[in-house]
Amino acid sequence: MPLQEDHQIVSVDDHLIEHPRVWQDRLSKADQEKGPRIVEQNGMHMWHYDGMVAPTIGLNAVAGKPVEEWGMDPVRYEDMIPGCYDPVERLKDMDIDGVEATLAFPSFPGFAGGVFHRAPDKDLALKCVKAWNDFNVEEWCATDPNRLIPMAIVPTWDVQLAADEVRRAAAMGARTVTFPDNPIPLGLPSFHNAHWNPFWEACEETEMPISLHFGSSTYVPGFSFMQTQATNNMVLPEAPFAVAITLFSSNLMWSTVDLLFSGILQKYPKLQFSLAEGGIGWIPYILERADFVWSRHRYYMKNIDFDARPSDLFRKHFWGCFIDDEFGVENRHAIGVDRIMLEIDYPHSDSNWPNSRKRASEVLATVPDDEAKKIAETNARTMLRFPRAS
Repeated sequence: MPLQEDHQIVSVDDHLIEHPRVWQDRLSKADQEKGPRIVEQNGMHMWHYDGMVAPTIGLNAVAGKPVEEWGMDPVRYEDMIPGCYDPVERLKDMDIDGVEATLAFPSFPGFAGGVFHRAPDKDLALKCVKAWNDFNVEEWCATDPNRLIPMAIVPTWDVQLAADEVRRAAAMGARTVTFPDNPIPLGLPSFHNAHWNPFWEACEETEMPISLHFGSSTYVPGFSFMQTQATNNMVLPEAPFAVAITLFSSNLMWSTVDLLFSGILQKYPKLQFSLAEGGIGWIPYILERADFVWSRHRYYMKNIDFDARPSDLFRKHFWGCFIDDEFGVENRHAIGVDRIMLEIDYPHSDSNWPNSRKRASEVLATVPDDEAKKIAETNARTMLRFPRAS
């Protein structure tokens, strides 16, 4: 049965393309030249920031284009549909798509602010993190606070600053913070390290769920690498990008198992993790495997909790997210119907826009109405503490 009229869709993973003045409007004059700005270069719109030059990749703004025109080449703003970067137009595109509310991850900063993490000038980087959060809450989401859900990035290079920004963002109304799906590729301590305790404490104190988006650590799986002859010894993939796109969920399998055995879920029992763009079909197997390993190996591993079964921890602390995952929906009870959410991924290449509601109805066709409503809407509203408008 299709989604019912009163079943709203709340997408827990979409993306926004920052308009050219996001940082120029919020940084001091002294910081504007070094801060993120768009420069026209060889006919392309390129981001310039603290010695770095980067494009908006075309594959990140394909909504409204036939698949034959997709590609990795840089894209100009006039080549995107306005809903990519204009919140008023985004709301119109949501109406076309049958989507009521949306949570939008950053683009230029990376899904979890990795661009600012790698920047040399950390004082400026902190200002840029705060500027993005101010933009997201006060400009983007303020366009319609009942439909656009605020999120925040944090300065990952300094755990105390990250904790401070969680508290500041929570006070502004942010409903989640985005965080690297694996800190190690960024040169940071692992999830098992007490280094992160101030950040976990801030998230627990503010009841702030943590959104782990595929690829937010900058590591992308599935490439066979070759070394180039270039003077900078740049490493380029031999495999097509299709390999990485197919294996996108493997990042979040790793993150989930890492966190399940980290001990932090027992220490911080209110922590909640959203597995953005992770799919859900793999979850029943990985929980079965984790329980199997736990049942046999916990007796001699002093750093594994003796009493907390991994699958039980998952159903208390994790939320699976899917765009188009028929196998996962068929096996929803092995995951937990209360722990599954829908994502649209507009304007990226996995999105079904402008037919997201139609496709969701097809995927959920055999799901009872009460379960379909949880998956499409109410689980997300629960996790994000984002109730329907009265």
